Amino acid sequence: MNPSSIAVPLKVAVRDAAIAELKALLGDRLSTATAVREQHGKDESYHASVPPDAVAFARTTDEVCAIVKICARHKMPVIPYGTGTSLEGHIAALYGGLSLDMSQMNHVIEVNAADLDCRIEPGVTRKQLNEYLRDTGLFFPIDPGADASLGGMVATRASGTNAVRYGTMRDNVLALTVVLADGRVIRTAKRARKSSAGYDLTRLFVGSEGTLGVITEITLRLYGIPAAINSATYSFPTVADAVNMVIQAIQSEIPVARLELADDVQMDAINRYSKMNLPVLPTLWIEFHGTEASIAEQAKLIEEIALEHGGSDFRLVDTPEERKRLWQARHDAAYANKALRPGAHIWATDVCVPISRLAECIAETQKDIRESFLPAPIVGHVGDGNFHLTIVLHPDDPKEVAEGNRLNDRLVARALAMDGTCTGEHGIGYGKLDFLVAEHGEAVSVMRQIKKALDPDNIMNPGKIVRV
Repeated sequence: MNPSSIAVPLKVAVRDAAIAELKALLGDRLSTATAVREQHGKDESYHASVPPDAVAFARTTDEVCAIVKICARHKMPVIPYGTGTSLEGHIAALYGGLSLDMSQMNHVIEVNAADLDCRIEPGVTRKQLNEYLRDTGLFFPIDPGADASLGGMVATRASGTNAVRYGTMRDNVLALTVVLADGRVIRTAKRARKSSAGYDLTRLFVGSEGTLGVITEITLRLYGIPAAINSATYSFPTVADAVNMVIQAIQSEIPVARLELADDVQMDAINRYSKMNLPVLPTLWIEFHGTEASIAEQAKLIEEIALEHGGSDFRLVDTPEERKRLWQARHDAAYANKALRPGAHIWATDVCVPISRLAECIAETQKDIRESFLPAPIVGHVGDGNFHLTIVLHPDDPKEVAEGNRLNDRLVARALAMDGTCTGEHGIGYGKLDFLVAEHGEAVSVMRQIKKALDPDNIMNPGKIVRV
């Protein structure tokens, strides 16, 4: 979707009055510099930059409250910003307004080791949190690859490589503090692990993409660092063989922590970019968490299943250094793909289907790719039925953009036809607005009613998730 076709600038008088009040409140932490605005209008996707009118750097919940109240009086849009790693245009200022940068709200407020939880500010990144937790024997497992802010991960309902064992952000957020569109501050829950008290407002804001309020505190579930961790790779003759092995492993309830797939094109790109020497074949990347004995048992069961499906070239990685290098190469897959065509951009797609339909979905998608003139490596968190194409294209070439749209449209339609979803983890932003309607139908009107009830003036990240 072209942002220029839907962007609506803010009226100059409204913009200037709001910026003057915000400047009086924030001083140097309110910027209208072109470079700062451009940075805050562009995420990691191929979507064009749509910069805000100004950028505010908040430090406290009270400050966020004051900022939102100023914007509400002037009906100035507010777009929360974490680290800019989103992938569907979530931070584009389609209606102008204020980018509310939360990066200076980056404190770990408390860790309750006995209860396996912590309370943090939204600007804390996942790597920062795990570094802070390192000496407690605890860790936070959700790993989308990028060193995203936890606030952004909550807002997009992120997941990633560990989701097959530890779930997504939906499963690991216990409570939130949120500033609503009128400046009210609410806390959605206590720290108890379960509750039957009222509507589940925590889940309402997880995945809301900044359209219902600004998240200013997060209470997260933590886990004990496993006594032992091993990683391995297996190569397979075809993607179907690899996926069928995954299906059998999941159905056998083997508690692997990570089950990742890369096709042969992706493996070639990874080898070149990360200086690896892995077979250029469809490959599963697997990680085991537990005790030495339980890991040995898991690995043995996985090996038996892999051999049944033609698995070969088994490589076990058990030192922290080797394991870090292996998974860093996996996380750098997007950059490896971008390097396939210097000067090109990447369009990272995202669908998820019931695991029993995964092999069929990927096989049909591979047929589309073979018939296309654009490279599109496949990589995915196949342990939960989620996979991506990374379409490598030049966004200023109409022919390539049209082909990227064709591949993406067919992929999403295929996933929906298989009772899947148009996005397993990237979110809707403005890039998948129409797909949300195709997926949920009349339920989108209920989402729109919720949006209007909490944000009647449509100032919270307008133009994302639902049209108002």
